[in-house]
Amino acid sequence: MRDLPGEKGNDPEPVPQPFVTPCHQLELDAPWRWLRLGWQDLRRAPGLSALFGTVIVLVSAAISWFAWSLGRFALLAVLLSGFVFFAPLIGVGLYSVSRSLLAGRQPRLADSFVVAKRVLGHASIFALIQFVIVLIWSRSGMMLIAFFPDQEGNTHVLFEFLLVGSLIGSVFAAITFSIAAFSLPMIADREVDMVTACLSSIHAVLRNKGVMLEWAVIICVLTALGFASGLLGLGLVMPWLAYATYHAYRETIDASAWPHA
Repeated sequence: MRDLPGEKGNDPEPVPQPFVTPCHQLELDAPWRWLRLGWQDLRRAPGLSALFGTVIVLVSAAISWFAWSLGRFALLAVLLSGFVFFAPLIGVGLYSVSRSLLAGRQPRLADSFVVAKRVLGHASIFALIQFVIVLIWSRSGMMLIAFFPDQEGNTHVLFEFLLVGSLIGSVFAAITFSIAAFSLPMIADREVDMVTACLSSIHAVLRNKGVMLEWAVIICVLTALGFASGLLGLGLVMPWLAYATYHAYRETIDASAWPHA
């Protein structure tokens, strides 16, 4: 028997997926809970955490040395571009550790490689988006210098320069953080495209501005402490923050409309 026009037999029609995932409303103490859960994952997987932490320290040191050897004018550009392209894959590998622990499995390095290989294309898109933001950010800084030429002894002009520069930097930092907050954990956990993950991350941040501002400050402080320790502290701080970020994603984003990866 042939199907009537517009019918597809007994096959159920696919359920359309939303372009942006729903998100939950967060309490102000949520970031501290994420840190606590991240620390528990760190203690439950000390070997993998130490391995990833060592890689992070070595990569950070190598990029810093390479950038410094090129001279101070190229230092910032190389540092940012290097971290932008390496960080997503390392982060996805760390997210898979928390993902395995939540599923009741023993995390393995092989699982992290599998996840990193699966999301390689998505991570590349993410890195490209972030790199474009960095380029625009640096270009805006150059334009700002053109609008505020150096006037020695003019404190008023200097104050205006610092004020406008800080405002512009804050805007770009907020955009970068909003995109990165939940997008990478989401593609590590679900079969979802990078654009949807980024938009969902921005949506969740905008719906929880106060909590996410608190979370951003905590990340900046811990990362600064890691750098202040001569990069060695990054070996502890970065895995800890990555695990906490995965728990933040699980608590904030409702990605049930997408299948598990």
